[in-house]
Amino acid sequence: MTVATDARVGPTCVLEEDARACGYRYVAGLDEAGRGPLAGPVVGAAVIMPRGVSWPGLDDSKRVNPTRRETLFAVITQHARAWGIGIASAAEIDAHNILRATHLAWWRAVNQLTIFPDFLLIDGHLGVDFPIPHRSVIQGDRLSCSIAAASILAKVFRDRMMCAYHQCDPRYQFHKHKGYPTPEHLRLLRHLGPSPVHRRFFGPVRRCLTGPWEEA
Repeated sequence: MTVATDARVGPTCVLEEDARACGYRYVAGLDEAGRGPLAGPVVGAAVIMPRGVSWPGLDDSKRVNPTRRETLFAVITQHARAWGIGIASAAEIDAHNILRATHLAWWRAVNQLTIFPDFLLIDGHLGVDFPIPHRSVIQGDRLSCSIAAASILAKVFRDRMMCAYHQCDPRYQFHKHKGYPTPEHLRLLRHLGPSPVHRRFFGPVRRCLTGPWEEA
């Protein structure tokens, strides 16, 4: 089932309580980070919130500044009833496509939870084939407190991974663009060619493998 409500209000626990009213006890919110970049993994996160709790400043990770995201990451990992993070690598994205890799990252995140959920609230409109009752929520990271919490975990964890990649190979400046197709990233990609963490089947990367590179 896919639902759309008013994202202007900001994340609340209403969707979680709706699920509990239907008899579900352990409601997990799922979100991801990294579907659009040309490099790096897609990271999924799952969070079961304490009932009736929504921490100050909790919101869609795209609407939260990096410093606040780090603070919220610490709060969520310390105080959530359960949380999990799953990763699908660039190689898995190439092997399966980004949609299936996202589902794989989500399922890995769910399996990291210390309390196994009986209902999932999933950000977005894309259907998933999970053996757990679930509900897709358009703009869920702006509506559901547990999806918003998952969005923070996924974003912070992935950003940290991209900064670690930068430490291994500073040439691509992954710490700045996090793998997204910024003009600087595209320039470096054309000049240097793809790194081991680039997604070979994404258009700009594929063109670097099949066409001439920019001269130094």
